[in-house]
Amino acid sequence: MKKNITLVVMAAGMGSRFGGLKQIEPVGRNGEAILDFSVYDAIEAGFTKVVFVIKHAIEKDFKEFVGKRIENKIKVEYVFQETDILPEGFVCPPDREKPWGTAHAILCCKDVVKEPFAVVNADDFYGKSAFLKIADYLQKEETNYCMVGFRLVNTLTENGYVSRGVCVTDQNDNLVSVTERTKIVDCRFTEDDGKTWEPLSPDTVVSMNLLGFMPDLFGYIEQGFKEFLAEKIDVPKSEYYLPSVVSSLIEKGEKQVKVLVAEDKWYGVTYKEDKELVVNAIGAMIDAGLYNNI
Repeated sequence: MKKNITLVVMAAGMGSRFGGLKQIEPVGRNGEAILDFSVYDAIEAGFTKVVFVIKHAIEKDFKEFVGKRIENKIKVEYVFQETDILPEGFVCPPDREKPWGTAHAILCCKDVVKEPFAVVNADDFYGKSAFLKIADYLQKEETNYCMVGFRLVNTLTENGYVSRGVCVTDQNDNLVSVTERTKIVDCRFTEDDGKTWEPLSPDTVVSMNLLGFMPDLFGYIEQGFKEFLAEKIDVPKSEYYLPSVVSSLIEKGEKQVKVLVAEDKWYGVTYKEDKELVVNAIGAMIDAGLYNNI
């Protein structure tokens, strides 16, 4: 008997470089957003529920332009990531504007997610094989976590630099470390604003925030978040990141994270100029019959 598995979609952030609300930017021929295609692929792969992490500020538009379509296809729940949602004993500083980060976004789901789950960004197009790989893992695994990585060459844009988490794995394909390279262009990265460049293999596996977890993750996040707040609650731009939680669990030997590699091309609208490429690529997939019933 197959398990219930949930897709958690992080959609609370605004696209700073893109300059708008990327989560509802239409890329399909009938006004579909990227996440419409992700949810379609997730349903095909066997996911049984979708949880959208949003902010109250975008709730009306998000439900109008995205939620209504998806609610007809799969069970949907909404959770809200707001700066004042903190563990007992902590009070949000009155001048805090920045969200508390991706780990906090996931923690906001703890009351509605009780089953194995995957986490995705709302504005990333991952492709069918990525969802099949992660769904298969979540159906079989009882304890450990996983990540679907992509080849670096399949995640680049011609319109500017990208930030990618470069993965190192052991002989069993378990994640050892992720090193964030914040300025990558043409399979090269710089750490000194372009004065020098270091090459990266096109086949390098990078994280695109497609992760699979068991529900025990919430306990780890909550404990770590309390420690984070005790130290940094008054730092205005401090954030508690999901990759930091995962790295800590690996370093302590508490969890293994299996790296599954998708050979598909990843698509995303990092810059406004990327949209045409994404629209054309998705259009070609529709013409090839991959999304007949979306």
